[in-house]
Amino acid sequence: MDTLIFPYTPIRNLHQSNITNLKTSIDSDTLFKNGDVIFILHKGEQYSLRRTRNGKLILNK
Repeated sequence: MDTLIFPYTPIRNLHQSNITNLKTSIDSDTLFKNGDVIFILHKGEQYSLRRTRNGKLILNK
């Protein structure tokens, strides 16, 4: 499984054509284009969002 550790890609650096409306939705293929795990910083805490082999999403703190 590929893991993107650092440097992470801030959402503002994603290619604009991959995001139709940021307030509405982001395609998971765009988020996981570099591997099956992404890291999210939320209120000073780091979370990992993992895509499983079955296509499920798992969020861990």
